[in-house]
Amino acid sequence: MKNFKVLPLTLAVAASFASISSFAADADVAALEKRIQELETKIETGYVFDQQPAVLTPDTEVPLGVVFSGYARYGAHFQGSDAQTVGTAGALNANATGRLGNEGNGGEFQLAKAFKSDGGAIWDLVLMLDHWSDASWADDGGVNVKKMYAGATNLFESQPDLYVWAGRDFHQRPQTDLNDYFWMMHDGQGAGFYNLNLGGAKFDFGAVAQVEGDMVGDNGRYAITSKLHSIQLGESANLNVYANYGFTSDKLKDEDVSSVNAYQVAGELSMAGQRLIVRYSDNAKDSVFDLADGQTATLVSFDGSTTLTDKAGIQYLAAYQALEVDGDDSRANYNVIVRPTYQWNDIHSTWLEGGYSVVDYDDIDATNSSWKMTLSQNMAIGPETWSRPMLRFYATVGNADNEYTGFDDNGNKVATDVDTLTVGAMFEAWW
Repeated sequence: MKNFKVLPLTLAVAASFASISSFAADADVAALEKRIQELETKIETGYVFDQQPAVLTPDTEVPLGVVFSGYARYGAHFQGSDAQTVGTAGALNANATGRLGNEGNGGEFQLAKAFKSDGGAIWDLVLMLDHWSDASWADDGGVNVKKMYAGATNLFESQPDLYVWAGRDFHQRPQTDLNDYFWMMHDGQGAGFYNLNLGGAKFDFGAVAQVEGDMVGDNGRYAITSKLHSIQLGESANLNVYANYGFTSDKLKDEDVSSVNAYQVAGELSMAGQRLIVRYSDNAKDSVFDLADGQTATLVSFDGSTTLTDKAGIQYLAAYQALEVDGDDSRANYNVIVRPTYQWNDIHSTWLEGGYSVVDYDDIDATNSSWKMTLSQNMAIGPETWSRPMLRFYATVGNADNEYTGFDDNGNKVATDVDTLTVGAMFEAWW
């Protein structure tokens, strides 16, 4: 799920409009052209292709008024067989057969206001509402306050890039694209900082509480998160290291989880368009908020993209995740997704995505599997694969052969065989 452009980008765009009237008043056409070129350069180089918290820097342009940004995808999906989407029962990796033509509707809509003090500190105040038809916490597709926080940068002379925040925010949600999987996620209410410069690396730290449903308060589950990043290895490799710890407050002192702690450690190595992720979770899986006693999860994921010709390219992902739990639900999930793309011109492109996912149970004689193929014809605002807005017309065909989805009243395994045939049209945009 691709999010809104990070705030520095949207601020830069808004600044260009805010500046036009003053430049025109001075009839300084040359200065205006130079300004637009500077902002266009910033837009081209400042794009961040993942859904992360927005982090201001001392170089952020501060526009007048309110900046509107967001991410959304909505459309119609005609179901012509047993199921509208394809998925393997018991899958550990999200959208393990691929996200193209295999997603629900929804969006995230953000309003932000930036300020600059006389001393040079830059502040932002951010509100986001979201709406997801396929969200586990909102079966009715409700609207929720996802963000409401304030933050500031350039507060300390010795650490000008340090960004300090407090409130409710997206928090530590690294993602893989082709399966739209946030392999860590700690959204919540709390405080922290980003980009503490340690010399040769930067450090992020946060303390957050999990929000209780769509309420304002927390549910008693807390996380301490940390990330050591921007570690350069040679000329082209970059390493990020994560370490997180989960625990409870006295709000849950009478609950079973009150004595359970959780932790995660992970490494993310990127080089030349390729990325390797290794993550280990104890009493957790994607989040230390889980506090799942007796559970461990190990993830290894590799993804990347390659340009084949001036018009053709390919994106790919392969992942393995093993879950060890008390009882008979331990299993491993293997999946691979490949997406060849062809760009006909600056507007039109064709994508073909194929995915295969297997879930193999340790203590049950059962293996579940699914496959999917999606052909998508696209019209977008630009020729790059990440160009949005995009109109997408697609057809998806697939099958899920599940040997085990649970036990019936007689203790027998329940199996399902589900076909998918879907045609649809949708838009996807981030701005």
